[in-house]
Amino acid sequence: GTSSYGAGGRDVWLIKTDEDGNEQWNKTFDGPETDYGNSVQQTADGGYIIVGYQFSSCSQGFCQDIWLIKTDENGNEQWDRILGSLYYLDSGTSVQQTADGGYIIAGATEYGAGSYDIWLIKTSSNGYMQWGKTFGGSSGDWGSSVQQTADGGYIIAGITASYGAGSYDVWLIKTDEDGNEQWNKTYGGSGSDYGSSVQQTADGGYIIAGTTASYGAGGYDIWLIKEIDPDGGAPPTTSGENWVTRYNGPANNEDGANAIALDDSGNVYVTGTSWGGSTSYDYATIKYDSNGYQLWVARYDGPGSSEDNAGAIALDD
Repeated sequence: GTSSYGAGGRDVWLIKTDEDGNEQWNKTFDGPETDYGNSVQQTADGGYIIVGYQFSSCSQGFCQDIWLIKTDENGNEQWDRILGSLYYLDSGTSVQQTADGGYIIAGATEYGAGSYDIWLIKTSSNGYMQWGKTFGGSSGDWGSSVQQTADGGYIIAGITASYGAGSYDVWLIKTDEDGNEQWNKTYGGSGSDYGSSVQQTADGGYIIAGTTASYGAGGYDIWLIKEIDPDGGAPPTTSGENWVTRYNGPANNEDGANAIALDDSGNVYVTGTSWGGSTSYDYATIKYDSNGYQLWVARYDGPGSSEDNAGAIALDD
């Protein structure tokens, strides 16, 4: 979001650049009050789909709803939809276009079993809700990332305080094409562990990127888990993990993963933030091969004593 441009307050901001990062155009999208954009993907027609959330006044004082925005290839809005549970706080974190031309959204809602639950929403190609499913327990649970799987179902990575071994654990949920849970698994220890991004691999398994305080060298570490595809739709077991790797930055302090991408050779690229050891956080991108061996680390410290955080990654064809 931006508070520097747009109609006022904080608006969703979409920026298009060329292959060298030079800005070609930018667009702002203004809701009734404060607005945030969390995820964007290019659609099959060359346009873009954006998900986030917006605040608005309502009879409860204020409401927070998921905001889905579709643009053409030049960033001009074609339609937008408000997806929310009446009088509750909702947030959209991740969006992907599905094989049928619709959209799948992962986020969080207060409307569920606990303080927050993971909310999985499937919409039509015009952004109208077809179904929604919640996943969670008595404590806070959040959805961070969703991807359609090869069998037409969905894989969700997120965070759970309701289940697992510690205060927060990574939570992986597999559903069928209608959003019905097939299995789920938690990863974590006694500390706080977070799931940020998930991708299905060519062998049918999954790569999960996140952050761990339970394991590693100290503070928070970037955490990458390769999970094999379970047989017969059963949940993965601990012994089913292909490999687990962690990255601890030079300052032995706070590092975290936000996004993941795979290339055609199965190499894994994870990006996020890493404490630089002075007064600021750095952008950090790490490349691993398909067996989890680290190939290189690229770090970038922005100008000044600032906090730098890479939120997404895409590979250049």
